[in-house]
Amino acid sequence: MVTNQDTAAVAVDIDDGGRWTSLRLAGREWLWSGPGLTDGPRTGLTAFVDAGGVDECFPTIRGTPDHGALWNQPWHRTGADTVSYGAATLTRTFTSVPDLVTVDYRLEAEPGYRFVWAAHALVDCAAGATISAPWGTRSRLYPEAADLLRDAWPPGAPWVTEPWPTQLDLTTYGPTDGTAVGAVLLDCPTISVRDRGAELTMTLSCPEQPTSTALWRNQGGFPADAPYRSLGVEPMLGRVFDLAEAGPGDAAVVPASGELTWQLTLTAKPIQWNQASMPALIGRPTATAIT
Repeated sequence: MVTNQDTAAVAVDIDDGGRWTSLRLAGREWLWSGPGLTDGPRTGLTAFVDAGGVDECFPTIRGTPDHGALWNQPWHRTGADTVSYGAATLTRTFTSVPDLVTVDYRLEAEPGYRFVWAAHALVDCAAGATISAPWGTRSRLYPEAADLLRDAWPPGAPWVTEPWPTQLDLTTYGPTDGTAVGAVLLDCPTISVRDRGAELTMTLSCPEQPTSTALWRNQGGFPADAPYRSLGVEPMLGRVFDLAEAGPGDAAVVPASGELTWQLTLTAKPIQWNQASMPALIGRPTATAIT
């Protein structure tokens, strides 16, 4: 039973890349516990291993290093959670009240430092869960979606752009069908997930920086050798998965002060759940290449 009486709570494994291992809001657990690929901290590993929960991806999501550079090193706690990568230092502070979690971030780095960051949240959802974002939000689909689209993938394009929810109907976390698709919802700082009688809403605030949401809908299509299911809903700074592909305005940039701050809020509430409340997909937009 879902209730809105429980106090919000977050659990973190400082030794395992500062990973969030639990997020309780509106009387339920929201984080997926992972595919069981590892036991204990991933410190020192060079190839990313999925452990579920929320990993902090920085200074990139895809590319080099894959999943960023923080998941395989311990963080430090001295009142706040702190980790360093090169000359950059990231600090994170959690604040919880009933059904609201606020996470305040501070990055100290050289002025002009460019990066992509994401709270890579793998959400504990059943098939039929829905994702809500502003209708028509420009959404970048990545090459793993190529075989699912009506039109041929434009040669050499790193992504194609469609209006949300795209021709793939990314509003729905569907049954197992052997697909796995990544997307970035551009300039979309707020997104909600509805699942089994509750709604989780995540909002990112960072004035004068690109605030987007990444989506990873894995319906049993990844990894190829031993696929499982997972749903990633990821507030992010930036507009691309891979920092190396970032054009003008696609990455966050540390200002002249040498410090950038941002805030992530997570709220949840019980809802009346029925299939009729799911949005209908009106029209089938055509993919267009954006370079």
